[in-house]
Amino acid sequence: MRRSLHRLLLWLFAAASAAPALAADAAKVPLYPSYVYPPWQTGQNTDVVDRGVEFTVPEVNNLPDFHGNPVDAKLVLYVGGNYFFALAPLVKAFEAQNPDLKGRIFWETLPPGVLAKQMDAGGTITVGNMTLTVKPDAFFAGLAAVQRLVESGKLEGPALPYVSNVLTIMVPKGNPAKVAGLTDLARRDLRLAMPNRETEGVADQIVVSLRKAGGDALVESVYGTKPRDGSAYLTAIHHRETPMFLMQGRADAGVTWRSEALFQEQAGHPIEHVDIPPALNTTGIYAGAVVKGAAHGDAAKAWLAFLTSPDAMAIFRSYGFEPYTR
Repeated sequence: MRRSLHRLLLWLFAAASAAPALAADAAKVPLYPSYVYPPWQTGQNTDVVDRGVEFTVPEVNNLPDFHGNPVDAKLVLYVGGNYFFALAPLVKAFEAQNPDLKGRIFWETLPPGVLAKQMDAGGTITVGNMTLTVKPDAFFAGLAAVQRLVESGKLEGPALPYVSNVLTIMVPKGNPAKVAGLTDLARRDLRLAMPNRETEGVADQIVVSLRKAGGDALVESVYGTKPRDGSAYLTAIHHRETPMFLMQGRADAGVTWRSEALFQEQAGHPIEHVDIPPALNTTGIYAGAVVKGAAHGDAAKAWLAFLTSPDAMAIFRSYGFEPYTR
């Protein structure tokens, strides 16, 4: 009995001694620097005037793909997440020309496939415990995707193309894994974070470039073998996840649009990129159209016209986009 009591007291003492250590470990959460987590633009990606109570917690509560106030919005934009970082300056410039819309624009920057599903669901989407219903006035994605929605009668034609973009390989600063090109993505030791082919249009362009560089074998390695063996992560949201994985040390490389790498570098994050030669690269064309039956059709048409203006092009060029030319 005494021996058992002695052991119990020793166990309780050890547990009590460990408590401060456990508390210290808990105080270390989150595991990564706050700059790893979006929103990366310190709240700039919202045009609302009255922001109310600030309650943004990186890694936990940030909703980075929902911008502005949907209540009584006068323009609602569904924008493929490929240029979420450019929307804030674009909206600011547009509002300067249309002051009646200041603080009344709401935009989402989710993958086009998800946005199309939300549109089919009457504008309703659920994130965690938040369910939101906001119908779009204009829809933006890759040119082929927009054309398909025009043909299906969901968008008013014609589709308006406005800028183009090319691919790059995003890597951590210093490129520690020494990634030199697309064929390196098949390396067994390389951990990848790649856009999901089921939800992200950019994956179609990536597959084209992979096939140019290494044929079907390279495509199968990157999008077949490596996801199956756990050395490639396919995004659950969109390629905003790729720089997060790189900065967390959970991936060594990932193919994204070049503009996204330039944004991360301009933001001062420990990210850089490896250029893909023109012969192996694939150009993406961005387009938009007014949603059929849009509540704010005139504002949507004004936004579409603005996207091809010199002011908008100057903003796009700052992130590496080029004006669309036939």
